Amino acid sequence: MKKRLFAMLMVVVLIASVFVGCGGTNEAAETKAPSEGSGTESAGEVSEKEWSGTLKVQLIGGWELEDKTDPMSGKKTKGLQAVKEEFERLYPGATLEFYVMGWDSYQQKTQAMLNANEVDVYQVPGIASLADQGLLEPLAPYIEKDNFDLNVYVDGQIDGWRAMGPEDDSLEIYGLPFLGDTRVICYDKVLFDQWGVEYLSLNPTVEEIKEKAEKMTGTNPVTGEMNYGIMFRGKDAADTLVNIAEGFGGTWGEGFRFNELKFNFNSKEFVDAANWFLDIKELAPKGILTDQGVEAWWTPENNIAINMRVIPSQMLGSFALEGMQERIGVSMLYTNPELGMGGMFAGSPIAIGKSSEQKDLAWEYLKFVSSDFFQKHIHENNNEFPVIKGAAEWESFKSIPQKQVLLDSMAKLWTPRYPYRAGQPRYILSENVDLMMLGDLSVEEALNKAQTEAEAWVQEQ
Repeated sequence: MKKRLFAMLMVVVLIASVFVGCGGTNEAAETKAPSEGSGTESAGEVSEKEWSGTLKVQLIGGWELEDKTDPMSGKKTKGLQAVKEEFERLYPGATLEFYVMGWDSYQQKTQAMLNANEVDVYQVPGIASLADQGLLEPLAPYIEKDNFDLNVYVDGQIDGWRAMGPEDDSLEIYGLPFLGDTRVICYDKVLFDQWGVEYLSLNPTVEEIKEKAEKMTGTNPVTGEMNYGIMFRGKDAADTLVNIAEGFGGTWGEGFRFNELKFNFNSKEFVDAANWFLDIKELAPKGILTDQGVEAWWTPENNIAINMRVIPSQMLGSFALEGMQERIGVSMLYTNPELGMGGMFAGSPIAIGKSSEQKDLAWEYLKFVSSDFFQKHIHENNNEFPVIKGAAEWESFKSIPQKQVLLDSMAKLWTPRYPYRAGQPRYILSENVDLMMLGDLSVEEALNKAQTEAEAWVQEQ
């Protein structure tokens, strides 16, 4: 009860900016699901119904309403005004209102907005917790009613965002894919060539990564400069360790509801992964745990051969791609050899608030954001990664050499995703992995401590 009262009080500080608009009635419009790979500049057919009211949509991140020009590159991008205009064109009489907030404390802020019924549609990366509290509208009835084709989405995207409401016995659909994301291994082909090392395979093993990283740590035989075989983000160490453990044949654990979670944090596979990780750390820049010494990555002066965990947006932005797009090779994250899955499922789904009074128009908006129009807009103007298969046909997407590997990677991510990351076990594991990497705890001490503390947390749920 105290948490809910606190969440309600936070409403006053939620909204970073408000974009004005209006929404629709509670009657569903007769619009069809967007066709796969249509490539049209329109999001669909104009509704024959006349809509009225206000549809309010919450978004998280650096979204802009107005068009803008990058002062450095001169690149012009369109803001959400174009999205607003297209949606209002398709739904005569409706206006769209955006509420944008930052990523800081986004889960608490979103929960507060849901409790207060502030808006109708939400971007919900933390969908599991919000659905479990009964704050989101189940979508199965809407999907069935419209015969909405879920095959428009990249494989695995629907299953990855399934969640359980308080009365559910199994995972159900409470959100549709909105923003795509994945993680991949990247490598510098120029450095590989200079060292005479064969490029990484599409699905490298942990043994292959270590062997090739060792060969490229030292004085570059061509440039005479110091090279490092590998890098990783210090703040991602825990997630990286889980993925390495998958490469050794392990899994994070099992379960979905917080009070049912079981962990494998101190399993043999995690121990093997942790020892491997400590060995790999010696092939990275000395300040790697605080992200020091990796500044040259993505630049022509790069001196690191392999990046263990890369976000697609880093390859899409003009700051990253200048002169480097052809130089960077991409491989899949490690996968469990038996299950063929691996890596944290990432991105954002979009959902309808349980208390919304505009649920039918909100459902139309959920379908709208799966259109080529919307997905292409956020890809070309916000460097977001698309969630629909039709993206493979866009000229703007075809120009990315690594595009197919990125799409394929999204289909191999662990589904259901790592549910423990929506609760305290995420921070428990991260804290103990950090202590292990710093040498303050041994591998066994760190992993046993993470296991014990995570199990104790589950008992409290």
